[in-house]
Parts: sequence; C-alpha cells; structure tokens
Amino acid sequence: MTKGYWIASVDVIDPEGYKEYIAANAAAFQKYGAKFLVRGGRFEMTEGKARSRNIVLEFKDYDTALACYRSPEYAAAKALRDGRADATLIIIEGYDG
Repeated sequence: MTKGYWIASVDVIDPEGYKEYIAANAAAFQKYGAKFLVRGGRFEMTEGKARSRNIVLEFKDYDTALACYRSPEYAAAKALRDGRADATLIIIEGYDG
C-alpha cells in the first residue's frame, strides 16, 4: 500500500496567530497518524516561486491523508489558519515503484 502525503508551502502573515493553528492541527495529525518529514527548515529555491515555509506530512495511505484534511478536527484548525497565512496544499499518493 502506497503512502499518502500532504505537501504544503506557506507564507505566514501573523506569526502569533499561526501558533494557534499549529497547536490545533496536532489533534487531527495525531488522530490520523501523520508524521512530519519536513517542517520548515533550510531550503534553496532552484526553480519556480517559493513560499517561506515548506511542510511534508506522511500518512499510512492516500485515503487517510484525504480523511485527515476533510475531518472536523482539521477544519477547526484550518479556520485558525485562515487570514493568518497564505498556503498551497496538495494531497498526493506516494510511489512505491
């Protein structure tokens, strides 16, 4: 079974308010077994346009990654992020080649 991933790029507008989102998203991530592979960190943009923060979350499979995003727990967290950060997020199935 291939894993599922969230790949997000974020520009934080309100750093203090964004901390509330980070605290709230933990409930959804714990419930759905999310594992951070990338959480901020140093990067070099070599092509395209970057945002200031990058995140990669791993889930046991694609359906679980979608379920987490669609969950009431994550909806509550996302409401705290709205207006405090601009984000691009994709949910993608891994490759087990």
